[in-house]
Amino acid sequence: MRPMKFGFGQPVRRVEDQRLTTGTGRYTDDIAVEGALHAYVLRSQYAHARFTIRDKETARRMKGVKLVLTGEDVAEYGDLPCKGHIKTVSGEMSQSLPVPVLPRDTVRHVGEAVAFIVAETLAQARDAAEAIEIDWQPLPAVTGIEEALAKGAPQVWADRPGNVAFEAEQGDREKTEKAFAKAARTVSLTIVNNRLASNYMETRACVAEYDKAEKRWTLTLGSQGSHGMRDLIATYVLKVDPKRIRVVTPDVGGGFGTKIFLYREYPLAMIAAEKLKRPVRWVADRNEHFLADTHGRANLATATMALDAKGKFIGLKVDLSAEMGAWLSQYGPFIPWVGTTMTPGCYNIPAVHVLFRGVLTHTTPIDAYRGAGRPEAAYLIERLVDAIARETGKTPDAVRAQNFVKPSEMPHKTQTGPVYDSGEFEGHMRHAMQVADWKGFKARHKAAAKAGKIRGIGMASYIEACGGGGPESSTVILEKDGMVTVLIGTQSNGQGHETAYSQLVSQHLDIPMDRIRVVQGDTDRVETGSGTGGSRSIPVGGAALNKATEILTDNLKQLASETLEAAVGDLEIANGAVRIVGTDKQLDLAAIAALPGATPTMLKVHQSWTPPEATYPNGTHVCELEIDPGTGQTEILNYVVVDDFGVTLNPLMLQGQVHGGAVQGIGQALMEEIRFDPDGQMLTATFMDYALPRAIDVPNFHFETRNVRCLTNAIGVKGAGEAGAIGACPAVMNAMVDALDRAAGIKAIDMPATPVKVFNALKEAGYRL
Repeated sequence: MRPMKFGFGQPVRRVEDQRLTTGTGRYTDDIAVEGALHAYVLRSQYAHARFTIRDKETARRMKGVKLVLTGEDVAEYGDLPCKGHIKTVSGEMSQSLPVPVLPRDTVRHVGEAVAFIVAETLAQARDAAEAIEIDWQPLPAVTGIEEALAKGAPQVWADRPGNVAFEAEQGDREKTEKAFAKAARTVSLTIVNNRLASNYMETRACVAEYDKAEKRWTLTLGSQGSHGMRDLIATYVLKVDPKRIRVVTPDVGGGFGTKIFLYREYPLAMIAAEKLKRPVRWVADRNEHFLADTHGRANLATATMALDAKGKFIGLKVDLSAEMGAWLSQYGPFIPWVGTTMTPGCYNIPAVHVLFRGVLTHTTPIDAYRGAGRPEAAYLIERLVDAIARETGKTPDAVRAQNFVKPSEMPHKTQTGPVYDSGEFEGHMRHAMQVADWKGFKARHKAAAKAGKIRGIGMASYIEACGGGGPESSTVILEKDGMVTVLIGTQSNGQGHETAYSQLVSQHLDIPMDRIRVVQGDTDRVETGSGTGGSRSIPVGGAALNKATEILTDNLKQLASETLEAAVGDLEIANGAVRIVGTDKQLDLAAIAALPGATPTMLKVHQSWTPPEATYPNGTHVCELEIDPGTGQTEILNYVVVDDFGVTLNPLMLQGQVHGGAVQGIGQALMEEIRFDPDGQMLTATFMDYALPRAIDVPNFHFETRNVRCLTNAIGVKGAGEAGAIGACPAVMNAMVDALDRAAGIKAIDMPATPVKVFNALKEAGYRL
């Protein structure tokens, strides 16, 4: 591929940053619609209760109040959908739970919506909410996986006995049992994957408008895909033709999976807008984000590896409980399913069986969060591999090297289904160790001990599946003024799509990026779209755009050939013009667009791309940290990442993606956790109680790639958006356990390894300063 100034592989700075960093970005809350009313959601203070709304008429009569909606007012509308159905152990598909737009008589988590109030001002809506009289009958609640599965636990849903929403499996149970029967030894580990809030910078918001003449809504909101949001609202809740809804997504301040989902406020705002014939806007505050937006992770798993006499992995058993919260969210059951497909990690394990279940609790529902199941799988296997190293007396790298899938074994079909097309796992592990100076750790450990500190080093080699799934389409248009417009159905929520897609176009047309317009997030302007999630935008959307631009390039050469009096094979594109190779005879894009034969068919190309298989990015993270035993405080001193992302489109943006993901992983490992008290009250519903990484908590990363081209993707790339979050948790926690084991023989600790938890673990182990 010939390098272009702004094309593939160039470290181009993000074009959208000028807008976003100077305050001219347009987020949902910036959308000022004349005459807009303001909505407020009255939420449950109980984790589990029956309720009766005794008086809402007083609220309706209050100054400025235009509408009060409760469950009985929206009973005609459909339930919130669950699309993540999976095959259970019985052979049947998992079943959804009935979740109305507003509950009619029962709430199942603190923060569940009870009423939707619309008024001239937000203050008036809040005041009206306080005037609604509700009779509450509190019921027993259950929080946490072990509590929910305990005998006699309060039931979240009567038709799901034992609070088990579904039970499913991966792999081959019989084959795995046979492998364990001949094992020389087994090693087991039980770990907790803590519950998280995504905490994007921009909280959720929406503006709903209704056109009475057209009988059509316009819904503006921050999402990860406008077409999916439109279709879900139309099909499942409002039960109207999707053509009656236009969804517009402006700039989005972070998503991490959580903004994919259909939440109650969106159809409620649309219902209110239709009833009142005025625009209705709703904006969440941070406390609502904690209480009402889906959470991530929340797994409890036990993994057991069977080894032969030489330490080779011959079988793996996993028993996993995935918390689902109060009901099955939009893709809730699908998250542990897709995660458990990646259970073998980078290793050649000939027999694998995973039994997993979805567990219901009286808490905020769980769904996809950056990585969506794959971080949980990588964390489990990488923690287990380090435990095997400790129990067998081998080094962590030796255990990994012995059991990695070898390049010569590619393509490699795992026992849980995925087919790895490419990767050199030992290669990036060895390089990461070299860069991190693994051999020099002994001396650094000794120096730290003299200074009264506890030091540890750990690694994690991960692989994930992403950039697959259904098709994505793209349209590229040469305008009459020589500008190029890209229409694509993915949705940027901070990743830099405008830059990345412009680079793909520039690779073929060799034009500056300010001559390329990228349009996303408008169902009226972009015909189709599958949205952004699972690191699919560049591997899938980019592949479609690349294909479309290639065809447009051929069309432009064909149009120019007659005027230039040259065969198409003698033409090339350079500096935004078609020219005869070796000459200065050329036509620029505007001139070509003005030619008589430049019909819309020639200047507008629409193409789709359906990936035949997922992409499988992989890599190694190495973390070295130091603990102050007097406080339990942890400091990360060195952090090295060596990744395989196939072909790199923009190394600068790629580095930013990995840094951001790794920081989220570090946050989960050391400080972040959603916690509830026994009554289901959230204890971490503000930033006073929920700790996010600050600048001082973030190390100076060393990041580089050791790429092997992807063989299943049209442009050779592997998805990269989630990888940092997948490799970070096990690397940090393996380093943490290494430090604690060296100092006090502590061989296990769960995330988050907060200062209090670390300090108490050292104290209980008898460590003396």
